[in-house]
Amino acid sequence: MEEITDARSKSIGIFDSGIGGLTVANAIQKTLPNEHLIYFGDTAHLPYGDKSADAIRFYSLKISKFLLEQNCKMIVIACNSASSAAYNTLLDFFEGRTLFVNVVDPLVSAVTDKGYDNIGVIATKATIRSNIYRDKIKHRLQKANVQSMATPLLAPMIEEGFYQGNISHSVIDTYLGRKEFAIIDALLLACTHYPLIKNEIETYFNNKVAVLDSTDVVANAVSELLRKENLLALERTKKNEFYVSDYTKSFEDTAKVFYGEEIELKTANIW
Repeated sequence: MEEITDARSKSIGIFDSGIGGLTVANAIQKTLPNEHLIYFGDTAHLPYGDKSADAIRFYSLKISKFLLEQNCKMIVIACNSASSAAYNTLLDFFEGRTLFVNVVDPLVSAVTDKGYDNIGVIATKATIRSNIYRDKIKHRLQKANVQSMATPLLAPMIEEGFYQGNISHSVIDTYLGRKEFAIIDALLLACTHYPLIKNEIETYFNNKVAVLDSTDVVANAVSELLRKENLLALERTKKNEFYVSDYTKSFEDTAKVFYGEEIELKTANIW
């Protein structure tokens, strides 16, 4: 029983190319308040959306090694680009050492379980280039018509605070006004930045399109897997930890917008 208790008290590691994954971290904390979180944002290499798959895999392996050194019982890949490029590599490389959850599979399950016929996906260039959402959706729901589009302006726009205003309205209209998105029933926000503009996107579609993001569905997937493995923490005895690979004051200011409360960023130069 002592070994189980020790395993339960280990941390959940969460990583992203920057600070967008804090939206997922916040959802996990709200769903599982007893869990201790260790977050790593690779701000030295952001954005991953413009990087090669090989580079993303290298970064993800190094970050996962760091999180394992912090005694993490699970690692959540809170980045769609890394989930697309590196998830299977991490499973193979760290087999039996920790649990992994990505942000793609829970979101795919959420949309296919509802049986939508016409599904849109917006994400970074790397995620769209991988075709991972289209392939996984079609595998689970052959009848689905999937329209995917890279929307590289959205993440930097959000990080700079240009949302819920004229600039974001214009950018969203430019992307979502394309003809291939005119018939969609559901839209997947396949980037962890995009929950911050979810309301704007719902308004754009006059609330007639189901808009799904990865925050709550990933938090629920984490909860279910920890429960299945008998690894749910009984209590949290220390503050959550937040690391970045390259600290700037602007990142710290933006981080609290993504996480929803004040946090202290620490620098972990793992490179």
